[in-house]
Amino acid sequence: MHFPGADMSWLDLFYHPLWVVSAAVLAAVLRLQRRLRWTPGACDVRLTGKTAIVTGANTGIGRVVALDLAQRGARVILACRSAARGSAALKDIREKTGSPDVHLRVVDVSSLDSVRKFAKDILEEEKALHILVNNAGASGLPSELTKDGLEVSFATNHLGPFLLTTLLLDLLKRSAPARIVNLSSFNHKRGKVDFSHFHGKNLSARMDHTYNHTKLHIVLCTKELARRLQGTENAGVMANSVNPGIVNTEVLRHYPFLMRYLFKFIGLFFFKSPEEGAVSTIFCAVSEEMEGITGKYVDSDCALALPAPVARDAALAVKAFEMSERAV
Repeated sequence: MHFPGADMSWLDLFYHPLWVVSAAVLAAVLRLQRRLRWTPGACDVRLTGKTAIVTGANTGIGRVVALDLAQRGARVILACRSAARGSAALKDIREKTGSPDVHLRVVDVSSLDSVRKFAKDILEEEKALHILVNNAGASGLPSELTKDGLEVSFATNHLGPFLLTTLLLDLLKRSAPARIVNLSSFNHKRGKVDFSHFHGKNLSARMDHTYNHTKLHIVLCTKELARRLQGTENAGVMANSVNPGIVNTEVLRHYPFLMRYLFKFIGLFFFKSPEEGAVSTIFCAVSEEMEGITGKYVDSDCALALPAPVARDAALAVKAFEMSERAV
């Protein structure tokens, strides 16, 4: 095929120097966007004598975060839904770090009973807790109710982790300085607040919409938790939400086959690896720069950022927190 009035085919255009240069510039820009101003390797903070819990630590971002904390000398508890996959992660992290002080505890954050049992065991077994990373989550879950009567995406991404944080809060206070890191997403900007969503009502047919709603609630409730902790004897507990960026992980494992593998293929070129995606979470959990910082939203480039306007509504944050308390 030729362009009208030009002696040039589509194939000629593809090999045209301008196209080659443009492609090279685009590739360079995309790569620069993945560069970070802070890297875990440049941070020499040690966590000897500290205890950390990472939910969803058997894969993706959670696994990388748990590995980093263990390398820093922390006692790390892998909170995983699958005992088999959790055991594989436990073995791998122990081998890579040489640390025997990495442990597996099974918890399904979508089940309030499971969360309560897990928290009860932690309170009985652990003398301190300095870092809680609420990483476990999923996108694309079919909209259905859990046995607690909660919409499954809200139970998994927000309400289960919210309950876990509430149950472990006294232990975190006694261990202060302590940090709570809640994984949100830039997609919270597309979310909305409708408390009937907690029970599966008035939800969009699109699975990604529900995911976005859950991530907005995480930002709101983290903000309110931080406000409640400030100005008291418990001000040593910091709570922040974080956007890891677009990461090539298993978070989309519940989407249809073709869509899932299309995203996987695209992700090879444009998405962050789990190692890159974990950086902003590790930054919130350990960096000296985040010492004393609370109630903030940290972007994927490890910088404080403004969340969506609705996520900055203080009155709405109070209501979201109170409604989450009622729900659990």
